[in-house]
Amino acid sequence: MQPPLSRRQLLSVAGCGLGTLALADLLCADGVIESAGPHFAPRAKSIIWLFMEGGPSAMDTFDPKPELTRGHGKQPRESIDVFFGNPGPLMKSPFSFKQQGESGTWVCEHMPHVARRVDDLALIKSVHCETPNHAPAMFQMNTGIPRSGFPSAGAWINYGLGSVNSNLPGFVVMQNDNGSKGGPMNWSSGFLPAAFQGTPFRTSGSPLLNLDRPSDVSASQQRKTLDFVASLNNEHLRRHADESDLSARIRSYELAFQMQSEANDAVDLSQESARTLEEYGLHEKATKSFGRKCLLARRLVERGVRFVQLYSDGEWDAHGGLEKNHRENCQATDQPIAALLTDLKQRGLLESTLVIWGGEFGRMPISQRGSGRDHNPHGFLMWMAGGGIKGGTHYGETDEIGYRAAENPVSVHDIHATILHLLGLDHERLTYRHNGRSYRLTDVAGNVIRPVIA
Repeated sequence: MQPPLSRRQLLSVAGCGLGTLALADLLCADGVIESAGPHFAPRAKSIIWLFMEGGPSAMDTFDPKPELTRGHGKQPRESIDVFFGNPGPLMKSPFSFKQQGESGTWVCEHMPHVARRVDDLALIKSVHCETPNHAPAMFQMNTGIPRSGFPSAGAWINYGLGSVNSNLPGFVVMQNDNGSKGGPMNWSSGFLPAAFQGTPFRTSGSPLLNLDRPSDVSASQQRKTLDFVASLNNEHLRRHADESDLSARIRSYELAFQMQSEANDAVDLSQESARTLEEYGLHEKATKSFGRKCLLARRLVERGVRFVQLYSDGEWDAHGGLEKNHRENCQATDQPIAALLTDLKQRGLLESTLVIWGGEFGRMPISQRGSGRDHNPHGFLMWMAGGGIKGGTHYGETDEIGYRAAENPVSVHDIHATILHLLGLDHERLTYRHNGRSYRLTDVAGNVIRPVIA
């Protein structure tokens, strides 16, 4: 009898394609590999990452700066590095703010729905990254490194934990409808086995291209075909026992067959009540697209998908016309996000689902083109909710004009270390050997942000 392959041996040769979507978990179930599992008791079981692509402005959403109002039209006291050039004077927010909830969190006028959920949020107001360019900053936010080719957070998490549901991918992505900057490298498995890469889901119709069975082939016929192909492959495996990737490929055919039913069921919103569809904003043009993504995210984590990442459709990249840009993006995302948080909480899922909000960087306190703001990697805001997070908390601060992280600076590695910690993973122990070196999501840095943990 051929001895079982080690996790590293088998996963290093696992094939690509549809069958890799939940392959690692299937192989664990078959006893071919042993799942690593959490290092300690997790607070969260799944992640929904609401990626606000383009870079929302903290001082125009959740962190108003009175000094910008007082200094509007004046030159800042310190020199400010800009990305696109032609810096203008300080610019106040075009929006009004009110303190909301018992936490007294400031929220702009165009987020009335999220305003009602602020006591579930932990605002991290002093995040910083290494680059002011969209694609590299998105790579860093997703992989920890501002270069392409490294495993994304979703891939690392599924490598460490696997998926709960072997009939669905462990890591699902719903992209910006216009195409996210940097594309699939943002949800790549990098040098990890392809089994852990993100799987783009379409939000209408069949979730995956070529998933549905051809109309002229019955389920019985397909089952017989798969059984026949498996018998041939198993015979080949017996004669070529050293081809350790073959068993993985054999199992991949079965996975594709299983997904035909469950993946389509997961995106079938006809099962939802009219009230739920309305709450997520599916009847309104402005909120329909992102609302559908948020509702699908709830349905996916409900079915055991470990990591779901949603990209906003409108980009928050307001080099000019910030008032219109941010007003429209708030309108598109505010109601769906609040509905998601409410829905998760009512279903008892919020305590086991970590929800993350933020972009790849923030915006400058000075004007650009008279009415916009340039990219700012030096200080910006993210928030987390559910999954072991202490709601109603604020951590860190930028300076008085919102330019740099000034109090308790938080790196992207710190964000990742905290996410892994909430899932029961020690970021220093979750490693993978590649090219003679042990890599990890947090590279050689990162600290858990303990004050935001309940």
